[in-house]
Order: sequence, then structure tokens, then C-alpha cells
Amino acid sequence: MGWSGLAIRLASMRATLAIRQAVRPWVESADARILIGVSGGADSLALALATHLECQAANIELVAIIIDHQLQPSADAVAARCSEQLHRLGLSKVEVVQVTVELRDGMEASARRARYQAFSAAIAKYNPDYFLLAHTKNDQAESVLLGLARGSGTRSLSGIAPENGRYIRPLLEIDRATTELACTENGLTPWVDPHNFDHEYARVRVRMEVLPTLERNLGPGIVDALSRSARILREDADALDLLADQYLLGRNPLDLEVTGLAGLPKAVRIRVLRGAIYSAGAPGGSLSAEHLAPVEALISDWHGQGGQGTQGGISLPGGVKVARISGRLSLSKQNQ
Repeated sequence: MGWSGLAIRLASMRATLAIRQAVRPWVESADARILIGVSGGADSLALALATHLECQAANIELVAIIIDHQLQPSADAVAARCSEQLHRLGLSKVEVVQVTVELRDGMEASARRARYQAFSAAIAKYNPDYFLLAHTKNDQAESVLLGLARGSGTRSLSGIAPENGRYIRPLLEIDRATTELACTENGLTPWVDPHNFDHEYARVRVRMEVLPTLERNLGPGIVDALSRSARILREDADALDLLADQYLLGRNPLDLEVTGLAGLPKAVRIRVLRGAIYSAGAPGGSLSAEHLAPVEALISDWHGQGGQGTQGGISLPGGVKVARISGRLSLSKQNQ
């Protein structure tokens, strides 16, 4: 082996070690079992390898869940090839789950919904300590740019959450080049999803056009900078959410005094209103900035809009209605 070959091998070994170190804290804190979602791509294969090695050392059971979205003619072959590689690595428990993608709001969102439904079923079946997912620093950067394009708020710009219940994303500080290098070092052949090159998808355009353009014009390190910004914004969003939760503590969220709400900073007030509306029965995740703006105006720009009686007010998702009545914000859920 020449010097160049040796250098590549050493770099690859460092890549595998970096991924193992990212996974290790979660394995060490697990009691019995970890699930991992594997697509067959470089990110999830590298995560599967590292998690398997760490689980072996810690005597923690590892179960790999492969999702077959059935969106391409070769989808079953891709799942079978992924399963074969995982078995070759030494994983004994590998489950292939076929899902049916119902197109409701775009291919990406619909496939994600079907995938997470299968993940939830796997959690119910195996009761793991954690379910690891292979989102990387590159995914994080792409999410921040997509949030900027939508004109989203702080929470959306904070990108992908490292922890969300049992779902853990340990590779958010690891870039895609590292996962690809780890696969090369360990003789793994990642599947390359043709959808990753379809410019119909906004995320693909961000990955293949926007980020390279930013790198050329602003210099290297854009992915790192966006990922760092996401982390800072998440900390800010967490702090603002905590202040909102503290304000609601001990108060009836369906009957709030306008004077108290008016004294809050707007960023906190918006979060209080969102929490109150969800408490009243709005479906989780259904509220947008457009929904919240007229409710906030009942406090900050009050001029009798919507009337003062119970027949007035603002209608929101889930049949929730908000009205300002005698200096108080009244929330109720209407029969649908």
C-alpha cells in the first residue's frame, strides 16, 4: 500500500471512530435495546455500523428497521441488499417493513409520514430505549435554508431536533463526507436514491445548487455555519418556550387576561397564545404564523375586531375559536 492509500485508510478509520464516538453516549445510557432506521444510503449504513460496534461492546440489543416505501420498481431489491449488508456486518435482527405512501401533501412529506408511522409501530413492538436516525450536518444545513426560504420563525430555523422523544439523531455534528468515507473503509456499498438527483424537490435544489453556490461566493464552511446557527437558534427557541410555559403555569389557558399578555415580549406572547390554542383543542402542528397574527392583534392592535360577544372572534384549526371579551382572551372549541 502506497503513502496515498495509507493516508486514505487512516482518514477512513478516523471517520468510523468519529461516528462511533457520536453514537457512544446513547449506547452507554441505554438499558437494553436500541432501534435504528436504515435506508441503505451512506449515512444510515455508517450509523448502523458504528451503532452495531458500540452495542456489541456494551451488550445492548440492536434492531435495524429498513423501510421499503414501494415507490420504485427496484425498491424490494434495494431493501434486500441493505438487509444483506447489515447481516454481513453482524447484525442479527433486521426487519424490512413495507409501507404504502398515500400522496396528500407532496411526495417527501407523504413518504415521511408513512415512514414515521412504521417507526412508531416498531417502537410499540420492541419498546427500545432509543430509536436512532441518520440525519447529518448536511441535512441540518439544508433544513435551515429551506426554513429561511419559507420565512419561518426561530423554531423552524433551528432545524432538525437532536432529540425528540425516543428519536435520537446522533450524527448532526457529522458531515456526509465522513459517513461516505466510513462506508468505503468498511467495504459497504451505499444505495444512491435517484430521488436525491431530482430537481423537482426543493431539498435537492438546495443540496446541489444553492449550497455549492454559497460555498463558491462566500467561501468554505457554509454547512458548518448553518449547522451552528441552527444550534444557537434552538437554544434561543427553547428559552422562549420555557418562558411561555412558565407564564401559563397556574393559569387557565382558555381564559387569559389581556393586560398580562400585553406586558409580555411579543416572542413570548406568541408562544403563550400557541400553547393556549393547542390546549383548547387545535391539532398539534396545525398553527401557522398566519393563524396566530390575528389572535395576537386582539392584544396588541385591538380596535373591536370580530365583535365583543361570543358570536365574534377568530376561527382556528380544530374548531377552536378565540374572542376578546371584557378584557380577557376567551378560547373555546366549537362543535364540528
